[in-house]
Amino acid sequence: MAGTDRDTVAAADDALYVLTAVLLTPANFPSVLGDDYPEACAALGLPPLADGYGLVLGQDGGGARWTVVIDDVSLVAVAIASWDCGMEHELSPDERTVVTALPGWPLAVAVAAPGVPAPHDPGPGHAERPPLSPPDTSTWGPAQRRLGADEIALQWSMWREQVDDTNFASPNGRSGTSDGSGQAGAVEVHSGSGDGGTGHGGIRRVLAEARAYVDAPPPLGRVRSSFAPGDARTLRADGPGWSLVARTDDIAFVLLDEEPGEVLPVGRGPELPGLLEALDKMAVRPS
Repeated sequence: MAGTDRDTVAAADDALYVLTAVLLTPANFPSVLGDDYPEACAALGLPPLADGYGLVLGQDGGGARWTVVIDDVSLVAVAIASWDCGMEHELSPDERTVVTALPGWPLAVAVAAPGVPAPHDPGPGHAERPPLSPPDTSTWGPAQRRLGADEIALQWSMWREQVDDTNFASPNGRSGTSDGSGQAGAVEVHSGSGDGGTGHGGIRRVLAEARAYVDAPPPLGRVRSSFAPGDARTLRADGPGWSLVARTDDIAFVLLDEEPGEVLPVGRGPELPGLLEALDKMAVRPS
């Protein structure tokens, strides 16, 4: 996603050269910032408004990084959709839609505006708060775990192909019940390899906490549902120390803070389909 050097919006005391933009809504927020929408908003010092925000990232004329927060979510959504299709689209929000201008960038941006100094944080006295900076993803932790779950959701077919369903087989001939009963384990996939195991306590904990979401709804955005091929939906659920990605017609994958780099597939078994259906009914969906 990238804008053009013609895209500008007022930011602080200078024009902003737009580099990219992202949504910050209950159904679609940068998960690297938090396990749910309120947590992602808190990372930017913003109240979790029901309609959400658009975040416009760019540089001012001196090259300083700024994040302009606007309340015209649809404007940003259209721009992102156009850029994703390889089309040019000028993103120039009306000044009346600007909520605030925050120093720095909350996400890593690989491009820079032409004709201005290299990206840098605004100097002292140019902002009332410390500059935003991307979460540390150099080592395994919550931010990297959530990014891993994002990647699985985007590249579902590639990850699914690495799982041999026979690894879920149990002695009674049914598919494995690593969905919480503890009778069969999950395949641990790491760098494209994995082997079978027995019951996995981390998976049982995650699925128990996911079931609890059905009875006591968690903070907004902890469970999200998005498009998938056919009649299926892609489910994403997060919690303290864990992320889950699933297709409502297939298996699930679990990532845990305490197991760096590991992707744990979860067989459907007799319980997982019902859990995924219940989570889908309560999940936040893109409007």
